[in-house]
Amino acid sequence: MGTNADLIAGILRDAGVRRLFGMPGGGSNADLVDAAGRAGLPFSLAHTETASAFMAAAQAEITGRPGVSIATLGPGAASVMNGVAHAFLDRVPLVVLTDCYGESAAAMMGHQNLAQEAMFRPVVKWSARLRQGQIREVLHQAIETAMAHPAGPVHLDVASEVTRAAETEGAAAGGEAGRVMEQSRGTIPAVLGEARRPVFLLGLGARTPAIAAAVRGMCERFGIPALATYKAKGVVPDRHPWFGGVLTNGRLERDILDRADVFLAVGLDAVELLPRPWEFRQPVISLTEWAMNQRQIPLAAELVGDVVSWLEAVAALWRGRTDWQVDEVLRLVEAQRASMQVRGERGELLPHRVVELVAEAYRGARATVDAGAHMFPVMTFWPVAEPGGLLISNGLATMGFGLPAAIGAALLDPSQVVVAFTGDGGLLMCLGELRTAAREGLRLRIIVFDDGVLSLIKVKQIERGYATDGVEIGPIDWRAIGEGMGVAARAADSEEALRAGIEETVDEPGPVLIAAKIAAATYKDTIRALRG
Repeated sequence: MGTNADLIAGILRDAGVRRLFGMPGGGSNADLVDAAGRAGLPFSLAHTETASAFMAAAQAEITGRPGVSIATLGPGAASVMNGVAHAFLDRVPLVVLTDCYGESAAAMMGHQNLAQEAMFRPVVKWSARLRQGQIREVLHQAIETAMAHPAGPVHLDVASEVTRAAETEGAAAGGEAGRVMEQSRGTIPAVLGEARRPVFLLGLGARTPAIAAAVRGMCERFGIPALATYKAKGVVPDRHPWFGGVLTNGRLERDILDRADVFLAVGLDAVELLPRPWEFRQPVISLTEWAMNQRQIPLAAELVGDVVSWLEAVAALWRGRTDWQVDEVLRLVEAQRASMQVRGERGELLPHRVVELVAEAYRGARATVDAGAHMFPVMTFWPVAEPGGLLISNGLATMGFGLPAAIGAALLDPSQVVVAFTGDGGLLMCLGELRTAAREGLRLRIIVFDDGVLSLIKVKQIERGYATDGVEIGPIDWRAIGEGMGVAARAADSEEALRAGIEETVDEPGPVLIAAKIAAATYKDTIRALRG
């Protein structure tokens, strides 16, 4: 007879979990890691708990099944919180299993004893404790809750007195956990039948294969431009003739949106947009699998339920093509890209050229991007061909995400290259994960935008007339750091040096770090073009 740890591992495996991540302690964590190995679920050691949650969340975004992170009680539970918050705001199904004291011991122990259920509750969909005799019921409920629209994290405390006990619950009852669908509601507004220049606004809820295929089909059949949020990049590929650019609620996309007469928001979640008022007066029709419960975008109608069916109903209203011309859309998108191609001094390495040169070498690779000023040229110039082809923390927009997410993505298929774009500040937050990448032998290409400063904050300080205090990182020998962690490393301060570094390491079987010394002063013009 197996233990409850075996029962937990088996349920996670059957729910589609591919791997456990964490920085374990010696209590129930150790029991779960051992049981996971027997169940065929590998475990990857991260060097911070937050990074382990990012790794698990990346796998969940790509596979559509839950990711799992484990952490010890007390400091481990507190440390994982930023990764949990990312999953909460970016709608990612994540299961967080934390060690805890047994219920009798908890009443008298003070050391490392926190109210963990209460601590997690504001940033998870559900928080509970696994108890003997209720494991199967509670864990299935946790997985169903994590997967139900909108997806998100759940937290479970589990003590070693439970994981080490013999499993007594017997065979599974019921079927596999599945997504909970809300009942469709609403009617299609009459304004759609009169629309001649509709525009798709694609959000994170549009990333399923079925929805992406339906949207692309309507773009091509009727001639409808589609703009995508950062999370929805790839639903309509960047190189598709009806791709209308990136949607942020900023200045960059204004020219194409001003020409629309109605917006079809497919899976658009307001958490993805810049926190500023929505200034467009055209009616917005939301097609979504779950009610968004937001006030930023005034909706003419919200159609909740099976999005593909709603798209089919909308398509039935149009008998012919719209008034949009493909050349018009291509011209507008090229104008967007041109405005982001800022100029520097002669010989300087510009941020957007870093992205373009890496894209030439690793065309079609999955990428991740960290928060910071460098993410703006990455999101504009890195071509994405399918949903999940680029991973970003958008709702939380946290630094320290890019490298751990790339590790999680690469572990799904270690034969494929994954590119991680990060700033020097963001990489310093998760520096130990360079060792994780090296230990796992992953084909990561870690591109560091090396400017020695927190550029996005510095730009804001300058705009407000403040002194530029508290943002200088200073020079770092990234080549020495990378090699010290077992990562092949190069440094580049020009396009020629960057090309050489890429060419020298393109066939490297393990991770590569390339520090690109970029002209940070150009970020001011980039941000102005994007946000206004």
